[in-house]
Amino acid sequence: MPTLHLLGTGAAFSSPDRTTTMLALTDAGSTLVIDCGGDVVQRMLAAGIDLRSFTALLLTHEHIDHVGGFPLFMEKMWLAGRRRPLPVHGIPRALDQARRCFATFDTSGWDGMPEVDWQEFPLEEDAAVRDDGTWRVTAAPARHAKPCAAFRIEHRSTGRVVAFSADTEPVPEVARLARGADVLVHEATGGVGGHSTAAEAAGIAAEAGVGRLLLVHLPPNLSDADLAAARARFPQTAWGEELGAYPF
Repeated sequence: MPTLHLLGTGAAFSSPDRTTTMLALTDAGSTLVIDCGGDVVQRMLAAGIDLRSFTALLLTHEHIDHVGGFPLFMEKMWLAGRRRPLPVHGIPRALDQARRCFATFDTSGWDGMPEVDWQEFPLEEDAAVRDDGTWRVTAAPARHAKPCAAFRIEHRSTGRVVAFSADTEPVPEVARLARGADVLVHEATGGVGGHSTAAEAAGIAAEAGVGRLLLVHLPPNLSDADLAAARARFPQTAWGEELGAYPF
């Protein structure tokens, strides 16, 4: 059964029990990872994910809390014995940022360091990101301070779907991307530019007709009132749990 893992659920600055928002989707022998703003390998291990199952990394955008951990990800995958190329998918600016971060470090003497298979996709609705027989991934533009991609991930054998808003204001492109998804993972940083409140995220979930809503990218000052406001618009709403596992 495919499973969604919330490896991290926090905003760039969050409470002590949350790290930066990072996701993984697993099936037998295959794992997709979304974003690497923190120590994503440690979080994979904490979630019980076999590193040998890693299939691809998807990057939403260039901000530090979403791509800043890329060099550490590369080092740890190498130390774990990875030698095959590592597919990394993203819009151009996200990939450029990851390249720059990694180029800061001299790894020329690291024998067997795997190559990065950079896979660029356009920032447009229904952009084809990846289709490997297990997962079909498409993207759409979010609305953020920097160009940012939201993702729709379909598990091929079951047809089950997870959608991820990435960092965004509430926009129709994300609602269309998420239409009919079993799970929508939507940010709820608050009512600041380029972000959404919990209630606004619930409005997108209702518009998209999803099965359930998990709120992530959470700042430290959220309250029960925020969750109640969201549930008034979409009852199947919950805070995303750190290291929570959600079969879908």
